Amino acid sequence: MPPLLRLLSPLLPGAARRRLWHAHLPASPLRDCLAVPPPARRTDWRQAPYLALDLETTGGDPARDDILSFGWVCLEGEEIRLATARHRLVRPRRALNEASVTVHRITDDRAAQGEPLEAVLRDFLADLAGRVLIAHYSPTETGFVNAACQACYGGPLLTPVIDTLALARAEQPMHLPGSLRLGALRARHHLPRYPLHHALSDALAAAELFLAQAQALSRGGPLSLGRLLLD
Repeated sequence: MPPLLRLLSPLLPGAARRRLWHAHLPASPLRDCLAVPPPARRTDWRQAPYLALDLETTGGDPARDDILSFGWVCLEGEEIRLATARHRLVRPRRALNEASVTVHRITDDRAAQGEPLEAVLRDFLADLAGRVLIAHYSPTETGFVNAACQACYGGPLLTPVIDTLALARAEQPMHLPGSLRLGALRARHHLPRYPLHHALSDALAAAELFLAQAQALSRGGPLSLGRLLLD
């Protein structure tokens, strides 16, 4: 993309930005993903398609750290499609540090069996096309996937996002430390406990939490997708 257009791109509204990048990117899985428009903001949330994502990484900096695993599952409105659930290990660029292994329990031996990042990203983008991304504390997922898209395909991740943590924070601006963690929010909605720090388990946990939050916010009435999206 010409430098001037690259500079102007962040100033454009979402749909125009997608069209701009689609027009200037070479053929790639990212370009194919951008070709499929997401649902309109006015769509009732029960009619929209979603994809819940969780990543395990070697740290918190997308510029320096690596993705170790993707976990994702698709939703059609209020229904989680378990047949679409995926868990994929990614081969990191460098040896793992002990601190991160303690959290995600992916050892060097397991990580060495992972796939190239581009192979996993290609399949992820194919499933994401036309869907709204769901994540708990989405800056981690969007930051790392955006960095991966830039590295592999030369363009940004452009997708509407629902952040279950942001929804909870909007509902309770005054909150106790730890009360917005995924497990704590699930307990508040009477959802079962799942093991933490496994990408697929956490993606399913975020998907279920989103459904509980949306049901509570709609209280059985209409609720537009736009009211749930991050700005």
